[in-house]
Amino acid sequence: MERSKFNVDKDREKRTHNGIVFDSQLEMRYYRDVLCPKVESGEVTNYELQKKFELQSGFSRDGKKVLPITYVADFYIEYSDGHIEVIDTKGMPDSVAKLKRKMFWFKYPDVNYQWITYVKKFGGWLDYETVKALRKEEKRSKNKKEETTHGEG
Repeated sequence: MERSKFNVDKDREKRTHNGIVFDSQLEMRYYRDVLCPKVESGEVTNYELQKKFELQSGFSRDGKKVLPITYVADFYIEYSDGHIEVIDTKGMPDSVAKLKRKMFWFKYPDVNYQWITYVKKFGGWLDYETVKALRKEEKRSKNKKEETTHGEG
């Protein structure tokens, strides 16, 4: 199976749902398994895919134009109770994603912005920070178990 630099399956069919080609299978699965049912139930009243946000305005320096810093969210979601979420599906965030997340939180402090990922062994769709903590705990437990096993003899 051929993958791109960002570990995206080149087979477009595997990341297509309702005629929409997503950037990743993870993104497509979130749309299909989480967002669509919420739209059908009326819990979600409006959403946008690939919504662009400006994190820093463009400016000029030494007579040269510097473009704005933008971020494109996987999902912008409005709920029937009025709250808004911006969701990005993440397998492994890189340093640019981490930096843009900090900038987003600073510029849009009232927007609930989350990274979501899917890990079957932890029960499915979870916030990325929760998964990170669970993996850390799992590693700690494994190391303790190995220490106990190797300490016997």
